[in-house]
Amino acid sequence: MTVASFMQNLIAGLVVGSVYGLIALGYVTIYRCSGIVNFAQGTFAMLGALIAIELVRDQHMSYLLSAVIAVVATSIIGLLVYLLVVDRVRTELVVSQLMATLGVAMLITGVMLVIGGGYPRTLPSFTGDNAWKVATVSIAQQGVWVILVAVVVVAILYLVNNRTTFGKKMTATATDPMAASLVGISRRAMISWAFVISAAIGAAAGLAVAGMTPMNFASGSAFGFKGFIAAVLGGWGKSSGALVGGILLGIFETFGAAFLPSGYKDAVSFILLILVMYFRPSGLLGSSLVEETR
Repeated sequence: MTVASFMQNLIAGLVVGSVYGLIALGYVTIYRCSGIVNFAQGTFAMLGALIAIELVRDQHMSYLLSAVIAVVATSIIGLLVYLLVVDRVRTELVVSQLMATLGVAMLITGVMLVIGGGYPRTLPSFTGDNAWKVATVSIAQQGVWVILVAVVVVAILYLVNNRTTFGKKMTATATDPMAASLVGISRRAMISWAFVISAAIGAAAGLAVAGMTPMNFASGSAFGFKGFIAAVLGGWGKSSGALVGGILLGIFETFGAAFLPSGYKDAVSFILLILVMYFRPSGLLGSSLVEETR
């Protein structure tokens, strides 16, 4: 592999990994606050993308207005998912919570299949199709924006969690729910906000990637699966771990596809997941799912 090919694959891995990291961040945000693994997280990315595609392509709205509507609509759906479904099983066994969120994911996927059909559609790239050339390496402008969106979202979450009263309430709820409730912090309200924020993050991920990858009703399952692996790799305790896990997964996938037949792309994800869980079950930067649920 030449230096140019290496750099090209590295950049592609960073772009894909940033999307995985955003979805993983949604998983981690909900899990830290509630202890619930939301397997409907990937569908939030699919919803955000398909809503924006419908508004831009068919309703001829501006990209910015469509993006705002898509994020707000997806956030409302995220809130409804919690209030109508997840809240009812919040105190039940973990398997009941998992089945509930899987059921929500299947329901949303089926509804989007009926409404939008199964044809993949893309969002027009708001940066255009031109690429920047650095020496012999081509860098898609949309890819740079994807990376920037991921970094900005992580930075905003860090500031909110560490510098605002609202963030400290969420952290308190995640750290010690009983003590938080004793000082008047509503755990139900904080978890509701966690679902709203995670849905918005998922929609942002979908918007970022829809200009580069065709999206349809099945995209939520694919991205949700990769986001879950990224969350496990990075660890469930830190937002930064989600992004690190996503980028690591994206880079491994990209280089794996360069050396292996395309059919083995998902196998690379599984191998990386198994290795990390065997040698470092706590994840790279956080705590493991098993440890947190004890």
